[in-house]
Amino acid sequence: MVVVAILAAGRGTRMKSHIPKVLHSLGGRSLIERVVESVKPLSPSRQMVIVGYQAVEVQAAMQSILNLEFVEQTVQLGTGHAIQQLLPHLEGYTGDLLVLSGDVPLLRTESLRQLLQTHQEHQRAATILTAHVTNPKGYGRVFCNGENIVQQIVEDKDCTPEQKQNCRINAGIYCFRWQELEKILPHLQTNNAQKEYYLTDAVSQMESVMAVDLEDDQEIMGINDRLQLATAYEILQKRIKEKWMAAGVTLIDPASITIDDTVQLQPDVIIEPQTHLRGSTVIETGCRIGPGSLIENSQLGENVTVLYSVVTDSNVQAGTRIGPYANLRSHVEVGVGCRVGNFVELKNTQLGDRSNVAHLSYLGDMTTGNYVNIGAGTITANYDGVKKHRTIIGDRTKTGSNSVLVAPLTLGNDVYVAAGSTVTENVSDDCLVIARARQVVKPGWRKKSPEC
Repeated sequence: MVVVAILAAGRGTRMKSHIPKVLHSLGGRSLIERVVESVKPLSPSRQMVIVGYQAVEVQAAMQSILNLEFVEQTVQLGTGHAIQQLLPHLEGYTGDLLVLSGDVPLLRTESLRQLLQTHQEHQRAATILTAHVTNPKGYGRVFCNGENIVQQIVEDKDCTPEQKQNCRINAGIYCFRWQELEKILPHLQTNNAQKEYYLTDAVSQMESVMAVDLEDDQEIMGINDRLQLATAYEILQKRIKEKWMAAGVTLIDPASITIDDTVQLQPDVIIEPQTHLRGSTVIETGCRIGPGSLIENSQLGENVTVLYSVVTDSNVQAGTRIGPYANLRSHVEVGVGCRVGNFVELKNTQLGDRSNVAHLSYLGDMTTGNYVNIGAGTITANYDGVKKHRTIIGDRTKTGSNSVLVAPLTLGNDVYVAAGSTVTENVSDDCLVIARARQVVKPGWRKKSPEC
């Protein structure tokens, strides 16, 4: 049985932001959301987030995550002080406590599982995560014997010059036997340069503490400023791209492509340069996306192509071609085998199977049947200055170029709208509607000059 505690009370002054550090976004998720996601597969009995700076904002941002408990640290006096806040909440608990940091978002579940297994197999009072790094500046140093038994932990600011030569660092990730830790927590002292209660002091007072070394020290990278945030994003992107290329996805020029780890791709998808995939996007096999495209929170069926276009919050079914320079937004649904061409914008529109909007059109708040053809320059006038209204078009209906459909409006099946028409009234099935002024030609219209 394990309880997880996530430290998330700090302000993060080096971020130079009014946003709490743990709420800064990394690849579509906040830093702390990534930490929470990493422990889910471990099935902890409780997950406790220790909040402080802008506690209300942090809790509000995480309210959609189930089974989180929030414990407030009203004054931030160090990591030991933060864990002291758990004492009344874990009274009588006899299991293990896994302590994580809300600003260390790259830690893999596998590494946490290894830490837990080592801790439980060796029955230690505490087990800590460590790593050997080339530049340990800023990290506490861990000193061990030949069997990885911890002998001393010294914070960077408290290290002597000789101690700073040790490159084994404390990752700030701990697994404690709670009954051992709760005896020590009330007696922590602030005998250090920062005058804070260090959790490492609790470790030093325990017997039989073991270190577990990480192979990849990038996992324990903490985020303290925007430069580190950007570096973490590069690391995350490398992981994501390697994963998808190994799974059969082609990335042409991976360096110019970004993919959130919430995106799902199927084999034989091709992602062209300068393409960005965001949110809960799903792209099925045979799709070709880009170059120069953004897909966000959208589902694309098999063999869809998207060229130089933006698709957000939409669903595009198999065999449809999007672009170039199309914009699908706000709950668009496009049927099978459609074409949405250059300089077309669809908003809250449902386009039936085998329908075409080839170029230069705006369709907003519209529903069409199947085999509909929207002529170049057709627009829906869907806003009356107060409310939005819908346009409904039946099967096999065609609009001529430069048509205006003034909503609310219904056009039946097999309707033809003459080019240049402004349609304001409903039209029944199998009709031709002409809604334009009759052409008038007046010969000799040019004004004669006096010399003539």
